[in-house]
Amino acid sequence: MPGRAGAAGGVTVGGMDGDRRGWRECLLSGAVFAVCMAGTTLPTPLYPLYQEKFGFSELTVTIVYAVYAFGVIGVLLLVGNASDAVGRRAVLLCGLGFAAASALCFLGATGLGWLYAGRLLSGLSAGLFTGAATAYVMELAPPGGVSRATFVATAANMGGLGCGPLLAGVLAQYADWPLYLPFVVHLALVAGSAAVLLRLPETVRERSPLSTVRPQRPGLPAQVRAVFGPAAIASFVGFALFGVFTSVSPAFLAESLDVADHAVSGLVVALAFFASTAGQLAVGRVGVGRSLPLGCAGLLAGLALLAGALRWDLMALVVASALVGGGGQGLAFRGALAAVAEASPADRRAAVISTLFVVAYAGISVPVIGVGVLTGPIGLEGAGLVFIACMAVLVSTAAVYLVRRPVPARA
Repeated sequence: MPGRAGAAGGVTVGGMDGDRRGWRECLLSGAVFAVCMAGTTLPTPLYPLYQEKFGFSELTVTIVYAVYAFGVIGVLLLVGNASDAVGRRAVLLCGLGFAAASALCFLGATGLGWLYAGRLLSGLSAGLFTGAATAYVMELAPPGGVSRATFVATAANMGGLGCGPLLAGVLAQYADWPLYLPFVVHLALVAGSAAVLLRLPETVRERSPLSTVRPQRPGLPAQVRAVFGPAAIASFVGFALFGVFTSVSPAFLAESLDVADHAVSGLVVALAFFASTAGQLAVGRVGVGRSLPLGCAGLLAGLALLAGALRWDLMALVVASALVGGGGQGLAFRGALAAVAEASPADRRAAVISTLFVVAYAGISVPVIGVGVLTGPIGLEGAGLVFIACMAVLVSTAAVYLVRRPVPARA
């Protein structure tokens, strides 16, 4: 936007105003992003209450949780590039609509089917937001603000995921109607976000009808495979660790540590997401070449701490596992994303990144269901230790490979 020169030093007044407006719009879009992502983790500390109300097993909890990942994967594969065609705001408004529908399902839940529907709708919402909101936040930033805008998008995504269980846990513990009030509050936030979104500008100039959008097939060119293998393993393990934390940690805290405080359960889960945000931001200082092996080391340490927590029933180790494992996940996933993007040819980059996200979200669903299946015959502690052993083997394999064949530092 052209501006006029100021009297002293040639400061562009119009340009300064444009920068302020750009950052204001960037931050507002980040807030909308955070509200949507908070809704996806909102039920986490409430699962024990739903178990009491509807009388289902720990296996059912993990399946309810995993349905979310199937929704995300479906959207990423079928319409993951829709916002490039129809515009960012249209897709994000649709995502907010799914978030509101998810909250209404939980509000009206009279049986298990409502929880499945709510989680699926939540996954559809997150799938629409993941790519479109990240692009939107960065496009609204003023020129030269890409690095800061990336920080806003990262903090909004992972910070929103962390705020969801924290908000629900505090409301469930200290307010009335624990299974209703968190979703009423979220509906109000979604309505406010929609109002904000309608006032923000569209950043896609040339739009096409929705009929032009085609499903994205996961793709893996030959030159990417050497980097993709360890990157995908690290992403899978990191998301699997998050999946276990968000699905079964409230039950573990209640059954093994006698922690009945929902706010504490929500805080423990939130710490893992906040630590992931810090880990992702640290990649700029650590460098991509070192972030993947360091992230793998962090994940391995987080898994070891979680094993100790399960074995000796120590709350301090649960918290340490959330912090160390979350930080490792952040380092590993952002490093993985940068590495595969750098190795991919430009015309296949979107397909390769979509493939990485599919592997990562498979990590949220498949191992978590496995933990649920094993909980019946060998108990939650035994199932958790089996999960940790399997994930430790995977992430150790990736770490050894990365030490022997480092990712190029320029990624």
